[in-house]
Amino acid sequence: MLLQFRVKNYRSIHDEVALSLLASTDKALASTNVIPTGLKGLGTAVRSAVIYGPNASGKSNLLQALAFMRGVVWDSAVSMQLGQVFNVQPFRLDPAAIKEPSEFEITFVLNGVRHQYGFALTPGRVVSEWLLVYKTAKPQQWFSRSFDEATQASVYEFGSHLSGPRKIWQESTRPNALFLATAAQLNSELLGPVFAWIAEKILFFAAGMSAAPDHTTELLQTAEGKLAVRDFLASADTGISDIETVARKGVRQQVFLNPGLPATVNREERELLMPQFVHGTGSGAVRFELQDESTGTQRLYQMAAPVLDVLKNGRILVIDELDVSLHTLLVRRLVGMFQNPTLNANGAQLIFSTHDTSLLDQSLFRRDQVWFTEKNSAQATRLYPLTDFSPRKKEALERGYLAGRYGAVPFFAEPALVSFHGK
Repeated sequence: MLLQFRVKNYRSIHDEVALSLLASTDKALASTNVIPTGLKGLGTAVRSAVIYGPNASGKSNLLQALAFMRGVVWDSAVSMQLGQVFNVQPFRLDPAAIKEPSEFEITFVLNGVRHQYGFALTPGRVVSEWLLVYKTAKPQQWFSRSFDEATQASVYEFGSHLSGPRKIWQESTRPNALFLATAAQLNSELLGPVFAWIAEKILFFAAGMSAAPDHTTELLQTAEGKLAVRDFLASADTGISDIETVARKGVRQQVFLNPGLPATVNREERELLMPQFVHGTGSGAVRFELQDESTGTQRLYQMAAPVLDVLKNGRILVIDELDVSLHTLLVRRLVGMFQNPTLNANGAQLIFSTHDTSLLDQSLFRRDQVWFTEKNSAQATRLYPLTDFSPRKKEALERGYLAGRYGAVPFFAEPALVSFHGK
C-alpha cells in the first residue's frame, strides 16, 4: 500500500511536492473508497487519487517522477554499469537547481510495517540514500548513505536492526547504484522485500501508452482468464459477447538496445495467437479482428491484463491521462473497480491524471482523493489537494473547478489582432 510519494528538483518540479494517499477523517464513501492501513495512528488510505491541472502544469512530470524512482531502483540491480549516468533532469529554469541533486522518497506499507525509503542523485552518482522502518512509533534507521565531497566517497551509517554482511554490500555498491538494490542482489533477507516492493508493485503507463495486447491474449488461454477478460470488456458495454483466439503464422520482431553498441534486431517466424471478438446480433454472430474494433475498445483490451493483474496482486497502477481514447463512463467504470471492495480485495491503488472534469463528482471521489497542479511565478510545479479549499460536502466540484475556484486552470490571453496585406 502506497502512503506518500515525495519529489524535489525533477523536471518542472523545483521545490519539494508530496502526493499523499493517506485519507482524512472525512466519513464520505468510507465503505468503498478507503482501506485500513493496519497501522496505529495512521487510519486509512485512499484506493485512488486523481490529478487535475492545465497543460504543462506538471501532472505528467509528477507521475513520471514516481516511475523514474522505480526505474532507478530496478536498473541499479539489473542494467546500470560502472560509468553510466542516470537520465535525471533537474529543474532547468534555476541555474542553481541544475547543479543540485534530484530527490525522491516513497512511503509504503510492507507486511504490515511502514517503510520510508528515498535517495538523491545527480546524473553521475547517488548523493544520498536512506531507509527508515516503523516497527513502532519511533522509526528505526536501517541505513543511511551520504557523499563526502572531501574524500569523494560515500559514507554509510547502519542501524543495529539491519543484519547481514553490510560491509560487503557497501563495498559492492557502485557510485551510480543504490545500496538497496545491491544488497538485495546479494541476498539480503531484510532488504530484498523492500527492493521487490518498489520494483514490482508500481506499474506505470505514460500518456496514450498501453501494454501489448499479447498480455491479455495470454489470459484467454485459461477458462478463468477468459472469463475475467470477457467480463471486463462486457461490463464496459463494448458490445462484445465473447472472445476467441486463432493461431496464425507471423513474424515477431524484437529490438535489443546494447549500451555502446548498435541496436540488434531479432526476427523470428512463429505461430501467433490472435484475438477475435464476437458481436452477437439478431441475425447471428459476427467476428472482428482487434484492429477492426474502435480505438477505445483496443485500448481497453490492452489494459485488461494489467488492470486485472494489479487488482489481483494489490499493486499500484499509475496512468497519465487515463481518459485518452476512453469514454468518461469507461473511466468511471475503471475507477469503480478499484473502489469496489469485492473486486479490489487486496488493496490495489489507482493514481491517474485527467482533463475530464465530469469525474469531479463527490459520488465518485472523496475530497481527499482530488489533487491539482499549477505553475507558480517561477514556472515551477505546485501540487496541492482539494481539501485545502474545504469544499462543502454537496458542492458542485466540476463547476467550481471550471470557474477557477481551486486554481489549476489555464489562463488565456486575448489574441493579438494581426492585419494581413496581400497583393
